[in-house]
Amino acid sequence: MFSHHEHLNEPTTEGESYRDRINTVDDNGKRKWVFAYKPPSGKFYNIRTWLSVLYFVLFFGMPFVYVNDRPFFLLNIPQAKFIFFGKVFWPQDFFILGLTMVTFVFFIVLFTAAFGRLFCGWACPQTNFMEMMFRKVEFFILGDAPAQRQLKDAPWTGSKIFKVGLKQFAFYLLSFIIANTFLAYIIGVKELEKIITEPVIAHFGGLTSILIFSAVFFAVYSFFREQACIVVCPYGRLQSVLLDKNSMIVAYDYKRGEPRGPIKKGDEQVKGDCIDCHACVKVCPTGIDIRNGLQMECVGCTACIDACDNIMDKINKPKGLIRYASENSIANGEPLHFTTRMKLYTGLLAIVLSVLSLLLMTRKDVDPTVMRTPGQLFQERGEDSISNLYNVKVANKTMKMIPLTIKLEGGIGRIESIGKDYVEVAKEGQGSGTFFVILPKTALHERKTSITLSFWEGDKKISETKTNFLGPLKFKE
Repeated sequence: MFSHHEHLNEPTTEGESYRDRINTVDDNGKRKWVFAYKPPSGKFYNIRTWLSVLYFVLFFGMPFVYVNDRPFFLLNIPQAKFIFFGKVFWPQDFFILGLTMVTFVFFIVLFTAAFGRLFCGWACPQTNFMEMMFRKVEFFILGDAPAQRQLKDAPWTGSKIFKVGLKQFAFYLLSFIIANTFLAYIIGVKELEKIITEPVIAHFGGLTSILIFSAVFFAVYSFFREQACIVVCPYGRLQSVLLDKNSMIVAYDYKRGEPRGPIKKGDEQVKGDCIDCHACVKVCPTGIDIRNGLQMECVGCTACIDACDNIMDKINKPKGLIRYASENSIANGEPLHFTTRMKLYTGLLAIVLSVLSLLLMTRKDVDPTVMRTPGQLFQERGEDSISNLYNVKVANKTMKMIPLTIKLEGGIGRIESIGKDYVEVAKEGQGSGTFFVILPKTALHERKTSITLSFWEGDKKISETKTNFLGPLKFKE
């Protein structure tokens, strides 16, 4: 595979050895650098450009968006505090996050079964940053693929040192900005501002995190590049399980294109529309030849579609030799089908999404958890009453301090607090308390009696919970 060429994105006519190993490794197991040509301006490239602008605006701008004095989006893993759409989630809400992850997995399965690696080419952060930001900076400083290849083979002159150094400086600067933004999603913009403005010694850990993130992003976009998609990301390998012959993929129409070959005057041989110009190979960011069929390395970026359409325009042939299609649509002329498997995935996803939406809508901003004190049995209060000791923990997901009063529903019995008559819960914090529930013996008819406790903020009832009250086996009348 490409063994007679030093770099990728150059023409090849070798057989099917591309199936034996990834395209970025040569016969000796060494990496082959991908010098991708700049994709020509085309329908898909133009749409991807505008979508990438929107993506960058959202990525760099979202940490600065606050709702009710909270970040719109925060993943504070050290403090186990997560904020989505301005709503805070604590460890008590992990079952919702778990269900969200299950929903995400279902979505990936459904989406990939229907649309292949559409996410990789259009929405994946790695693809957007690499192709729509770092690659463009590289083109601006070093030039297109032929110029980059020539510069790589040139001796180390002052001009080469300046260009390569400028590129690496620009890459590190972008990586530093991305690292700061990424950290803002974890600790918040306000904490990030403190790291930047306050003395280094006061935030040594934060500064170290920024430098580590910057180094990682720099290494990925300057050196590792497409290997993140080919070697690290498991999504490409999942295609063999999730795709079928009706899935939408970036595909070469071999029935229309073969036999391929250049157009020559007086050539009487009947040829297909593919003139074997290798434009699709030259623009591929992972160095594959899409004409060999769907491959694990393909990220569905559509650069080959725009490149081929551009060539078809020049030779007065219809566009779409490389296009979004399915295997069946090319082999049999069939349209894309919504298969039984896809219908099943859609139904399961709808169910999980409905449950998740219900949980989110009914989620309480103040979430009390009541448990009987471990190791404590009931206590007799005089001759006519029984008491149980309880502990309460309250998670406050609002932005205000809440004093909670506990009441016993049903009008029988009373609450006796230990310490304060209320539980004080700090904003976005937790509070705890201990109290007795006292019931008359006449209200107890079984070993365990279900009781309902309500929680009040002043005159407003904000939550209630059920628990068991433990009594003796039987009473003497």
